[in-house]
Amino acid sequence: MNTEFLARAEAVVVGVAVADALGGATEGWTPEQIRQRHGGPVTGIVGPYNREWATARPIAPYHKGDGHITDDTLMTNLLIDVYAERRTHLDAYAMADGLVPLMISKVVWIPELERETIPLQRVFLAEKYLVQRLHYGHVDPREAGVGNIVNCGAAMYMAPVGVVNAGDPWAAYAEAIDMAGAHQLSYGREAAGVFAGAVAAALTPGATPESVIEAAMDLSHDGTRTAIGAVVAAARQAKPGDDLNEVLRAAVAPYDSVGPDYRNQSMEARRPSRIKSIEELPVALGFVLAAGGDYREAVLGAINYGRDADSIAVMAGAICAALQGLDGVPDAWVTGVSEGSRLDLHAAGKVLGEVAVEILRRDADRARQRLSALERMGMA
Repeated sequence: MNTEFLARAEAVVVGVAVADALGGATEGWTPEQIRQRHGGPVTGIVGPYNREWATARPIAPYHKGDGHITDDTLMTNLLIDVYAERRTHLDAYAMADGLVPLMISKVVWIPELERETIPLQRVFLAEKYLVQRLHYGHVDPREAGVGNIVNCGAAMYMAPVGVVNAGDPWAAYAEAIDMAGAHQLSYGREAAGVFAGAVAAALTPGATPESVIEAAMDLSHDGTRTAIGAVVAAARQAKPGDDLNEVLRAAVAPYDSVGPDYRNQSMEARRPSRIKSIEELPVALGFVLAAGGDYREAVLGAINYGRDADSIAVMAGAICAALQGLDGVPDAWVTGVSEGSRLDLHAAGKVLGEVAVEILRRDADRARQRLSALERMGMA
């Protein structure tokens, strides 16, 4: 069982990086624009949308495409570094004392910038907010996310939390909610918890796409829960020949604050709300369900959906990789992304798996101690 778990943990991390790199090439565009640019749906690693990527707005100066990972993977790997250093469950304080120092000091190769630098130079403004609030503002980590824009920034790198809580979606949700309080608020923070819980559910022996959806619905609240329910229902009702992009987008649209034009966001975009949801998580779950948990099919669906394609693909890819294992992630994609990003995709996954085993074994010891105490109290 340890061997199988280690392989699944590795698959999650590899699956995140591959999906991220493929989705980065189509991020921000519509399905129609993607098909026009690439002569049809994208079926693997492609070049940048704009051939003159270094100067073309709104993408410049980022070299998206060509197998380049984005900030989703950069942040995921930094979080794995924190787990590897601490070898225990994390909280909001670990974000302040562990993650943020790495963001501003660890020099890594940034494929989209084609140079080595600190991750802070690549991450989006919502992630820079972590540094502003925690490093410079010395804000209480448990509430430092208040005031940030509400987006998928915290959710996109929470797959490792699901791995170290494999088989216990509620524990993954609680850990991610605590951690994400340092980064996000409202439905952005909620999505971080639910995504982590979905990965933990997918790593449960015997898990299926349906059991993952059930766990996500059990965990989620407010607009996030309603949006997941609407998208999942639409995915189930889709008929052969239906355009799944249109089906899922129509289902999530009432809950998405960004609006129909991804490049020209609505006035209510990214604001806290009890009735809204980020778009990425519900749509990712829709693709997981529609694909029957197949990694390749779910990720291709996500990257051809456009909009925030890389983060949608990351979430769908992490869940499907947890369900299928490494065999589900196409070797050609792994090789292409490894070479394009100058990154050993397997290394971080192996580290995370080993750390997760240590953490889960201690969890098992605590569970046995708790059960023993309950028995002595006559409660078990």
